[in-house]
Amino acid sequence: MELTTNIVIISLIAISVGVVLGVILQRSKNIKQLEDAKEEAKQILNQSKREGERIKSEKILQAKERFIELKSEHEKMIFQREKNIAEIENRFRDKENKLSKEINRNKNLSDSLHQKNEAFDKKIEKLEDKMKEVEASHKIQVEKLETISGLSADQAKKELISLLENKAKSEAMAFAQQSLEEAKLTVEQEAKKIIINTIQRIGTEESIENCVSVFNLDSDDVKGRIIGREGRNIRAIEAATGVEIIVDDTPEAIILSCFDPVRREIARLSLHRLVTDGRIHPARIEEVVNKTTKQIQNEITEVGKRTVIDLGIHGLHPDLIKIIGRMKYRSSYGQNLLQHSREVAKLCGVMASELGLNPKLAKRAGLLHDIGKVPEEETETPHAILGMEWADKYGEKKEVCNAIGAHHDEIEMTSLLSPIVQVCDAISGARPGARRQVLDSYVQRLKDLENIAYDFNGVNKAYAIQAGRELRVIVESDKVSDDQSAELSFQISQKIQTDMTYPGQVKVTVIRETRAVNVAK
Repeated sequence: MELTTNIVIISLIAISVGVVLGVILQRSKNIKQLEDAKEEAKQILNQSKREGERIKSEKILQAKERFIELKSEHEKMIFQREKNIAEIENRFRDKENKLSKEINRNKNLSDSLHQKNEAFDKKIEKLEDKMKEVEASHKIQVEKLETISGLSADQAKKELISLLENKAKSEAMAFAQQSLEEAKLTVEQEAKKIIINTIQRIGTEESIENCVSVFNLDSDDVKGRIIGREGRNIRAIEAATGVEIIVDDTPEAIILSCFDPVRREIARLSLHRLVTDGRIHPARIEEVVNKTTKQIQNEITEVGKRTVIDLGIHGLHPDLIKIIGRMKYRSSYGQNLLQHSREVAKLCGVMASELGLNPKLAKRAGLLHDIGKVPEEETETPHAILGMEWADKYGEKKEVCNAIGAHHDEIEMTSLLSPIVQVCDAISGARPGARRQVLDSYVQRLKDLENIAYDFNGVNKAYAIQAGRELRVIVESDKVSDDQSAELSFQISQKIQTDMTYPGQVKVTVIRETRAVNVAK
């Protein structure tokens, strides 16, 4: 037991000794590591000092180099500035020299001008003395003239002024007449040039429409079938189409009479279908007339579309296109309305191009200017105003509406397109073969021309010749002088221009002649 206890005690002592020895060894190791760390720290510190010294020396070298560079740049800048200052000083020195020379020259000029002024003053004094001598001499001469002529100076002045006034009036009238003729010649040349160029560039087809159409038949036997039993077929055709059918003794032909060309065309096509088919009775007549009416309406629309496409006009309202198509079946004074409107549109386009205006807008106004002539119902409104209202209703521009409404002077013109449309409408209607003119109005216009000439004193005879385009006036030589004949021609032309309405222009020729007649016996 004691032995075991001793062993345990010895073991504990041994363990304690081992622990103490381990602690001592561990402390010795830590001390050594600490010394090593101190040594390493010293080395690092020394190395850092050496590196800092090296960086310091490098920075100092860089700073010195930068200082040297800045110093050289500064020296260059100072040198350049001194050079510029020297150049400016030289320029100022040159200007100063020039100014001093200019001052000296001006001083010399002022001296010479002063001398010239003195010389001029002396000459003016001499001229004044001479003027006084001339006035005195003139006074003496005037007194001598008054004594010789027996007239005072005022009376002589009045007579001279009267003579000069008469001469001046005559020369002024001649000059005014010559200036007026030259101005008219220039204006006429320019206007004729534009109109001739316009007419030359446009070809038109002449078309004369009547109020009747002739329907040709293969044989006279068809007339009985068209009339029908107790006339029921012909009555049905007239009721369906609104066209009067005249069946007379004309061989192989019947006449369709109606003021509306559209109805007349519907009746003609319907008769053609009925005769070709052979079945002619009231029910069949109504069916064919309805189909033909629809066909004509479609054709009207197609004609309107082709017309606007041919003229290069875009954006028209569909109703306006239909109205344009209806113009194909309408005539005005024997001239087909659609052909007339196409012609006016082309003329307007060419004339607007010549004058530097918009040709497309001018074509549009020219094509639409007579749309008021094809109303579906009768109206008392003038066709120009009605056409303007339709154009405004369907969204046309104000210039186009004004051109339509003003082309017969129903309203005031507010745009340059209006006179162009008016002139082109007159050109299309006045060209030879375009329209049939009423004989009575033509004769009356010639009489009015001659009567205007008879209203002036000294007129012996007057003749309207060349279809009213020239008026020849024969005056009495003892009542009208040569100068007065020129004035009379001018006055008659002005009165015709203000009092009459006529196409084109009227030339007034005044003839004055003196005859000496003797008889040898």
